[in-house]
Amino acid sequence: MRRREFITLVGGAAAWPLAARAQQSERVRRIGVLMNGAATEAARQSWVAAFNEALRGLGWAEGQNIRVDIRWNAGDAQLSRIYAAQLIGLMPDVILASSTINVRVIQEATNTVPVVFVLVSDPVEQGFVTSLTKPGGNLTGFSLFEFSIGGKWLDLLKTIAPSVDRVAVMFNPATSPQSKFFMRSIEAAAPSRGIQPIGVAVRTADDIEPAFESFARTPNGGLILPTDTFTNVNKDRIVELAVRHRLPSISANEVFPKYGGLMYYGINFGHQFQQAAGYVNRILKGVKPGDLPVQTPDKYSLIINLKTAKMLGLGVPPSLVAVADEVIE
Repeated sequence: MRRREFITLVGGAAAWPLAARAQQSERVRRIGVLMNGAATEAARQSWVAAFNEALRGLGWAEGQNIRVDIRWNAGDAQLSRIYAAQLIGLMPDVILASSTINVRVIQEATNTVPVVFVLVSDPVEQGFVTSLTKPGGNLTGFSLFEFSIGGKWLDLLKTIAPSVDRVAVMFNPATSPQSKFFMRSIEAAAPSRGIQPIGVAVRTADDIEPAFESFARTPNGGLILPTDTFTNVNKDRIVELAVRHRLPSISANEVFPKYGGLMYYGINFGHQFQQAAGYVNRILKGVKPGDLPVQTPDKYSLIINLKTAKMLGLGVPPSLVAVADEVIE
């Protein structure tokens, strides 16, 4: 190489933009994501997309300065344990955990990896954090419901179906350990509404139809579905059986009415994933999760499927339609 060409080459290297050289030397950060549900569900894919888009807005891009490893538990508690161990084994800088069962298995497996949780009801009552303002430890995130919302679900059922005097609270104890807390609040609120609550445990898909048949033998029943990945994975079957047995229903899953369920009352799930990206960003920049307060929702929405109401022979009060955030016709 001639001397002039060598000087030109060295000079050009020295003139590289500082930002480009910094980007080359920047360590790629690793984010683990443990999702509830199945990867084939469009709604859940949209939540992950909202999380990734919010990260990009904060300067984090897959393949450039972050790597995101995603696992889906498909409504299976054992898969949650397996995938939690896998993600922790990858030594991530932070884990995003969606749903109580996923947070529970991660909490049991590590007390050092920072964790941001979403779609978790009352994390103080469940023992994930010591307080909302000062979580302490390695977990923080975004609370979904207070367990007292069970009373509101009863009120909505009674408003749309005044004859209801028995309510099945259906869940899988393995994938929804939090449902015992929802059950307590429903049991406390039920007597003043003239309703008898009945806990209905379904541990496999084969348990669902017999559970409906048993409960529906007595008239004037209704159905509450607390937060539970298992019942969500089986939502098509549950919707079909609820309509067949003429059971007015309300779910803690926001997609339930869009699949033919009667009602949903809760929050916008996708918004929590967007918010979670902000906490992940702060942790990647050095903030301790225990110093980030747990955020609680400030807005709830009501979705009603009027077509399903008609199939059940229910006349939805205009006052309820007026306050609904979304009406499916």
